[in-house]
Amino acid sequence: MIDSVKRHIHIQAISSDIGYHLAKFWLKQGHTVTGTYRTRNTNVEQLVDQGIEVTDCDLSFPGSVDAAGRWLSDQPRWNVLVLAAGSLEPIGLFADSNIDEWELSICNNFVGQFRYLHRALPLRDLEMSHSPVVLFFAGGGTNSAPVRYSSYVVSKIAAIKMCELLHAELPDTTFTILGPGWVNTKIHRSTLCAGSEQSGDNYFRTIEMLKSDSPIPIERVLECCDWLINARREVVGGRNFSAVHDPWDSDLINLIESNPDAFRLRRSDNDRFG
Repeated sequence: MIDSVKRHIHIQAISSDIGYHLAKFWLKQGHTVTGTYRTRNTNVEQLVDQGIEVTDCDLSFPGSVDAAGRWLSDQPRWNVLVLAAGSLEPIGLFADSNIDEWELSICNNFVGQFRYLHRALPLRDLEMSHSPVVLFFAGGGTNSAPVRYSSYVVSKIAAIKMCELLHAELPDTTFTILGPGWVNTKIHRSTLCAGSEQSGDNYFRTIEMLKSDSPIPIERVLECCDWLINARREVVGGRNFSAVHDPWDSDLINLIESNPDAFRLRRSDNDRFG
């Protein structure tokens, strides 16, 4: 871990629930925070009132992404970049989906984010002793096949692999990705709005989760994100962590040194047959 040096943290999708809470969390620590939003909601207004600089960015439109990238070039060089956008829509079986909406979801959840990253990478600060950090967010589906959310799941799986690829390509920067678990945020409204006809059993599971004590406390996610941006590159770089299931608040270096494939996307039992 590094000392609590003050850094410039840029949050793409600062208007999201997790992005908003991260901004407040890191601002309280004394870091400088900037961000982008697609919708200027009450979260954004509260952050602006606290002195955070923001700009609009719609990942569906390359021109909007490029404009936000130009805005970012006028800000201080970033030490931490968080890519927090995510949308479950369209919800439903792939064969029944509107393919244009499905493709747009891939853009919002994957392509647009990496277009933004491409614009942002030359603007990172390489002068600090701790390498700049890029933090992505993963979703479900790494160890199962959740139905009715194919565009979202495949985008998040692709992001996990891109995290590892970028780790191999850019040794001066830390790329890491976090699965936050089931947090009570507005992303789940899509499942409720879609209803059981489109969402299937996920509709009823979401209702039950919202009624129960099962959702992960947002504070746990914030603490995990803080650990990730402060951890050593050789520990977290190119790896996918779970805020819920992994012992991230202990030293993982022994496990990672004994198994370089730990916390990475791999085939199962692929070495069984030689």
